[in-house]
Amino acid sequence: MALPLPKPKGLLADKGYDSNGFRESLLMRGILPIIPPRSNRKLPEHPDYRRYKDRNRVERMFGKLKQQRRIATRYDKTVLSFESFLNLAAARLWLKSFVNTT
Repeated sequence: MALPLPKPKGLLADKGYDSNGFRESLLMRGILPIIPPRSNRKLPEHPDYRRYKDRNRVERMFGKLKQQRRIATRYDKTVLSFESFLNLAAARLWLKSFVNTT
């Protein structure tokens, strides 16, 4: 797995990544695996479920962004144009949290 240059403190993943080899390779790199155990695991290792909630937040954010048809189908030809519209869509979602807060 190619990881970005700054080393992360932890990796949030779903049950599909629950394997001893994957967990060991992360721990060897100094990365804490936050992966819930599969139901058939003999010795389940329970993750920090408080941190695991962040994975759900990220997935919901991507789901909301993909409701924008232009983002879901990648109409834009260039990377710069796509990323610019992605930033606009994210800002639009972020601004909704400030409406009617008073």
